[in-house]
Amino acid sequence: MHRPLKRPRVPSPGWRPLAAATAVVAVAVLGWMWARDSSLARVERVYITGLSSPDEARIRRALHDAARDMTTLHVRTDALEAAVAAYPTVTAVDADPDFPHELTISVRERRAVANLDVPGRPVPVAPDGTLLTGMREDPTLPVVRAPRGVEDRRARRAIEVLAAAPQLLHRRSQRAYEDDRGLVVELRHGPELVFGDATRARAKWAAATRVLAEPSAKGAVYLDIRVPERVAAGGVETPSMNLELSLSADARPLAQVQPD
Repeated sequence: MHRPLKRPRVPSPGWRPLAAATAVVAVAVLGWMWARDSSLARVERVYITGLSSPDEARIRRALHDAARDMTTLHVRTDALEAAVAAYPTVTAVDADPDFPHELTISVRERRAVANLDVPGRPVPVAPDGTLLTGMREDPTLPVVRAPRGVEDRRARRAIEVLAAAPQLLHRRSQRAYEDDRGLVVELRHGPELVFGDATRARAKWAAATRVLAEPSAKGAVYLDIRVPERVAAGGVETPSMNLELSLSADARPLAQVQPD
């Protein structure tokens, strides 16, 4: 009688190789966690770009203080955002680490185009009409008088036109008002700009910039830019300018800037 042959037993790999692999992974993870928060990668130099608001110094300091508690291997964007949450001009913060010790922070801001003179005290206002409550007032910006708040249609028109202004002329804008010609912006050391309404604001500003650069515009009292392709001027006698408008004596103040 023959006994059936037994299949040879294959030895199992056992638990040791698996345990060794697990230990290697655990050591690697612990080593990474130690390295990413160690002084070997601590942030020592912070570069901040994109700031231009009156709160620049305070925002810069808040970001710098927050960043110095980080490493370039462990940048916490949420902590940077929390550090500037009190500043309404800041819309986003991006961080770009450069191992071992440098961190560049890019800040995106809302731009204030005017100080809205609402009951109480002036509040900076963004191009879209957002009140930047908490931002310090910039005395170089136009002050838009709006007793009924930002929903005032005249204030909205003024904000829209000022938001479209090139930087040089925006800083020279002294006051704006409405009369029978519509919206008018008066430049500091320059003529009034008759916009009429807020349509094609950029084209009107471009036309004003072009004409003001001409020597023949020197001494003009106003420029009528309601039709930007056909600018009319008043207050000086020159063959190249069409003198067709007169100033209104009952103009109603709408916006102005603080005096220098």
